[in-house]
Amino acid sequence: MSQKRRGLVIVNTGNGKGKTTAALGLLLRAWGHDYRTVMLQFIKSGDRPTGERIAAGRIGLGIVPLGDGFTWLSKDLDRSKQLAIAAWERGREHILSGDYDVVILDEMTYPLQYLWIDTAEVVRVLQSRPPHVHVVITGRAAPPALVEAADLVTEMTEVKHPFRDQGISAQPGVDF
Repeated sequence: MSQKRRGLVIVNTGNGKGKTTAALGLLLRAWGHDYRTVMLQFIKSGDRPTGERIAAGRIGLGIVPLGDGFTWLSKDLDRSKQLAIAAWERGREHILSGDYDVVILDEMTYPLQYLWIDTAEVVRVLQSRPPHVHVVITGRAAPPALVEAADLVTEMTEVKHPFRDQGISAQPGVDF
């Protein structure tokens, strides 16, 4: 049975690891079907190469770091805020343009939590996007209004964590 494609709003949230990794899997799957894809990273900066950006560059996938590192460690929150707002403006343009089939807004929930970006505005944009556009938003503590607006919400639950439980630091190829 053939179905017309309908864009979905997907939210990967929760305290467990794997939110970005799941979004990357979806990005790769969609790209494999010749969908026009982009991932905008709200927290990660271009200063530190990550495995996903290295691999994406090799195969031609668009992953764009737009942040300044871990916002919660920022020494200049005003700059972090301005970068997040600029990232949202770019994300909004990508979503509404219809030029992309999949737009991933990686770690966007943090600027929503800090009230740097208005959740109601994000929901309005999601509701007015072209019908073919899938949007994936990742990050901890997704706001209730975003969860309500989404078609699919997955909450990652931490059961054990190597750093907390064993003192094992983040590792290339696993964590970045």
